[in-house]
Amino acid sequence: MTMKEDPVLVAYGSKRGGTAEIAEWIAAALRSEHVAAESKSADEIHSLDGYCAVVLGGALYAGRWHGQARRFTRRFTRQLRERPVWLFGSGPLDDSADLSDPRKVPGTNGVRKAAERLGAREYAIFGGRLTPDARGFPASAMAKTHAGDFRNKERITAWAADIATQLTYQTR
Repeated sequence: MTMKEDPVLVAYGSKRGGTAEIAEWIAAALRSEHVAAESKSADEIHSLDGYCAVVLGGALYAGRWHGQARRFTRRFTRQLRERPVWLFGSGPLDDSADLSDPRKVPGTNGVRKAAERLGAREYAIFGGRLTPDARGFPASAMAKTHAGDFRNKERITAWAADIATQLTYQTR
């Protein structure tokens, strides 16, 4: 796959910006592997025409995948089943996402079920980020004891590089 071909869409649902930044890291990692990629908020997407594959991510809140990611899967189910798809969730405010099988991370069933329904190639769970000055309930209460950045950029970019390899191999 070269940069001239249809791009990969990296869509995301993010409330506080941490998952949006993960999507940007994934898109940048794909581009560094010579795969065209665009990162966009899931609610900005009106068509999947022109995209050869999709990586969809969403933050995890109280055991639920972000609403924008869930709505995206419902809106585009048929089109997502017709192209390579990878899903990710972000949110554990500890290192559990880096140490476990994604099925063992609490609150990730929504991502797993969406992956099964769409025939996704794979899904991954990454740590989340919560700033100490988070506003709103329950984020401000959680920030008192769970603030921090638990995203592992090295793991995220390695996952994206693996996606690039799969896409490159598929086109040969």
